[in-house]
Amino acid sequence: MAISVRDAEKVKYREFMERIEAGEKIEADDWMPDEYRQTLIKLISMHGISEIMGALPEKEWTPKAPTLYRKLAIMAKVQDEVGHGQLLLRVAEDLIKPYGKTREDLIQDLFSGKLKFHNVFHWKTKSWADAGLIGWLVDGAAIITQTNMLDASYAPYARALKRIAAEEVFHAQHGEAIAVALAKGTEQQKQMMQDALNRWWPALMMFFGPPTAETTGSSKQEITIKYKIRKNTNEDLRQFYLTKYVPRIQGIGLTIPDETLRYDEEKKEWIYRQPDWNEFLKIIRNEGPMSQERLRIRKLSYENNAWVREALGLNTAVNV
Repeated sequence: MAISVRDAEKVKYREFMERIEAGEKIEADDWMPDEYRQTLIKLISMHGISEIMGALPEKEWTPKAPTLYRKLAIMAKVQDEVGHGQLLLRVAEDLIKPYGKTREDLIQDLFSGKLKFHNVFHWKTKSWADAGLIGWLVDGAAIITQTNMLDASYAPYARALKRIAAEEVFHAQHGEAIAVALAKGTEQQKQMMQDALNRWWPALMMFFGPPTAETTGSSKQEITIKYKIRKNTNEDLRQFYLTKYVPRIQGIGLTIPDETLRYDEEKKEWIYRQPDWNEFLKIIRNEGPMSQERLRIRKLSYENNAWVREALGLNTAVNV
């Protein structure tokens, strides 16, 4: 008796999940369920475009870096971030090919609002201390997120993450050097670093996303865990982050702007003030403090560099 298409798909899905459970890696040309492919497309394309959009806040401070050494260092970091974006969008492009799409479509999705960029890159950078904080505490959060997916079931993404995470370690060290220099400098410099921490702390607490889908209705962590794309929940990652960085922040003489923050020895977890998740929802709708300005700059750069793509005969290049 012939097997129906529906039954055949069920068999493929069962075999696919058996591979996932066995720890096998999935390659771009392997069969995969649509839910898995769509989850990867959303995750990797958002990650890729966030690397590019995330370079913009620091790019703003490149001309205003206090010394030539700092200027060269932050220029190198911005270049790395854009390179990460290129690498990840190539990974995403392999996944969208079956739908007849290219990287050009991903860029247009960003401009239309269909493709989002990470919530932390919608905030304003007001001082040089912000550049240090991004390198130290934002990239530090990114390292925790990326490490959580180094063994992702999708092999091309896992391979890309190994390279990216290694480079992010240098970025975090670069940011920490700026933060320590300011915190240990003059009273004015220390205050500038404390002010940056005060302004960015809510964004850092939002970085890993809502604890549960019920919080904002936007969490898809259960799907990524089911398919072994990631290991830990959003809240697990936030707890790892607090354990790693609270002592370091306090160690350089800064005060964390949350009087409720404490470690509960009995529960073995950090107690902290919940960020404003309504603000989070606004940000992911591109209604954050710098959302539209960053999108405007990205679109302007894309349009101004159209001649490069035309000269090279390219239709899918991502230029900054």
